[in-house]
Amino acid sequence: MGETQSVYIMLSDTGTLFTNLIKTYTKAPYNHASISFDQELKDMYSFGRKNPKNPLHGGFVKEDILTGTYSRYKNTTCVIYKLEVTPREVEKMKRIMDVFIRKDDKFLYNILGVVGVSIKEPIEFSNSYFCSQFVSEVLKRSGIKLWDKLPAMVTPEDFRKSNQLELIYEGKLFDFDPVKKQIINH
Repeated sequence: MGETQSVYIMLSDTGTLFTNLIKTYTKAPYNHASISFDQELKDMYSFGRKNPKNPLHGGFVKEDILTGTYSRYKNTTCVIYKLEVTPREVEKMKRIMDVFIRKDDKFLYNILGVVGVSIKEPIEFSNSYFCSQFVSEVLKRSGIKLWDKLPAMVTPEDFRKSNQLELIYEGKLFDFDPVKKQIINH
């Protein structure tokens, strides 16, 4: 199979009230999904809190482990997967991401979509996503198909069950070596 590159999918649990509420329903260990273009998780994106202190103000975010929401939740647990993709697929993903970055104020957090997953009915709005829907949409638009379901129906748990992803780490986010090195050098 020619040259490949890696992208990383991180599923996480900050242990906040909001995430614990979701967990009581999903019974899944992780309820937030992000996609990163590097193993150090410096170039990582998702749909989540715009402001670490306000769970209700959500949208497209470039996540910063050292200064963003995660910095407030030092006991965050996570699982990190590696996905081998072609350079062309990475290029497509980055182009899609550029649109989100340039128009980030146009995108909203799809809280109703989360409800939709729970009632097994996709609830989609244009420019509105929840975290796992966003990651799934980016992969799908780049030609990567992990499941036979609409992005609006994909949960973080679906990533855990995908046999196309290679598990590279599970544990506390701040104990992940590439993150630990950043903290030391910060």
